[in-house]
Amino acid sequence: MTMSSGSRSGSNRPGEAERAHGHAHGPHGHSHGAPEPAAQGAGHAAGQYAFVQGGASTKRLPLERGAGRGGILFFDCPSGVSGDMTLAALLDLGVPRSVFDDVIAALGLNEEAQLRVERGWVGAISATRVHVDVHGVAPQRSFSSIRTLIETSRLAPEVARMALAIFERLAHAEAEVHGVPVDAVTFHEVGATDSIVDVVGAAAGLEFLGAELETSPLPLGRGFAQTQHGRLPLPAPATLLCLAGVPTLPDPLSLELVTPTGAAIVAALSRAFVSWPTIAAERVGWGAGTLVLPDRPNALRVVLGRRTGGASDPPGSSRASERVVLLEANIDDLTGEVLAHALSKLLGRGALDAWLTPIIMKKGRPAFILSALVEATRVAAVEQVYFDETTTLGVRRREVERSTLPRAFSEVETRFGHVPVKTSGSAPHQYKPEFDVCVALAEQHGVPVRVVLEEALLQVRSRR
Repeated sequence: MTMSSGSRSGSNRPGEAERAHGHAHGPHGHSHGAPEPAAQGAGHAAGQYAFVQGGASTKRLPLERGAGRGGILFFDCPSGVSGDMTLAALLDLGVPRSVFDDVIAALGLNEEAQLRVERGWVGAISATRVHVDVHGVAPQRSFSSIRTLIETSRLAPEVARMALAIFERLAHAEAEVHGVPVDAVTFHEVGATDSIVDVVGAAAGLEFLGAELETSPLPLGRGFAQTQHGRLPLPAPATLLCLAGVPTLPDPLSLELVTPTGAAIVAALSRAFVSWPTIAAERVGWGAGTLVLPDRPNALRVVLGRRTGGASDPPGSSRASERVVLLEANIDDLTGEVLAHALSKLLGRGALDAWLTPIIMKKGRPAFILSALVEATRVAAVEQVYFDETTTLGVRRREVERSTLPRAFSEVETRFGHVPVKTSGSAPHQYKPEFDVCVALAEQHGVPVRVVLEEALLQVRSRR
């Protein structure tokens, strides 16, 4: 399976992109190889944009957990996006290194992988670069085995959910490209381990911040990649399938600017794709890729900010209207367990909400309507769940308008630990502690979950 960890580089000269993009296929997937040294220096300005390692001029204080709650994290991708660029940008923004080290430990990969962080400059921009060093021979892992690895790990539930959503997007893309069942998709060689760390690390960094992710349209280079099985067109087939429903832009470089891993991360987790969000920026991070582009810094910019107009302030009485898509299918031949699994998958793939409604179909057959409310950019990904996980032969869709009350997120300190709390509605406000966090704290301290919920509510009200 294609899971590159660095944005590729090269020049516009014919044939050079192919040499920079060699990769070898396995039985059910492929992994990109490193470019030849000549490709790294291609282009008259290549040296100008090379990453130069060195000490950072300013020591940035690390962010606190939940620093982005109620805000926006914007991925600005002028040079594309990849897994390692994502980790590097989050680190540069201020997500503590321990968040990513804890991911490796929670997955049980301490003996297999280690994070190596470099700080310096890409062109004139101070940036961070990340390498996942893999020790020894990494085992080959199928999508099924990676799913088991994540589900049986010590990862926080939300981190595991987001990581699985990313891997599912990758696996479905590769399965379609190679014509194999999803569970048969295999992640080969060293790329498997570093991509697992990239994907789960990205999920952990985003969960740590708590902000909603928005991403710019992604630049896609053209040309061809020369592989052991012949030439493949760019963008790579798996990348393009990962980007179903995601806005893209043509780029003049004949390079792979968006890797499958990067594509899956933003496609699975972004709530919107915009040229630039309406926000007041609070902090910016830069994540450098591993190679050199001939005409620009090879870096991902992430911007943490708050929506202007008070959307992140304590909510008032104003309402916001938005148009979303309602997906529906009538199902009369599945068990309750399978329907519940499908419902969970819809939410995991990005549905805003999902539910089951009992109905009676023709000839008196009991059945259910499986419904999902989806943002327009997520329709293709969510709709695919219906066809993968249920027996339906068709999905209805219609655009609907909904009104929403503004909301804000904060974190309170209780005697059991930190609890995120959502505040919504007009005065008097409604407060809702994050239930999964309260359950975990209750189990940790051996108390009923209602005790943790009550203390969190007491603490948030005492601050008003």
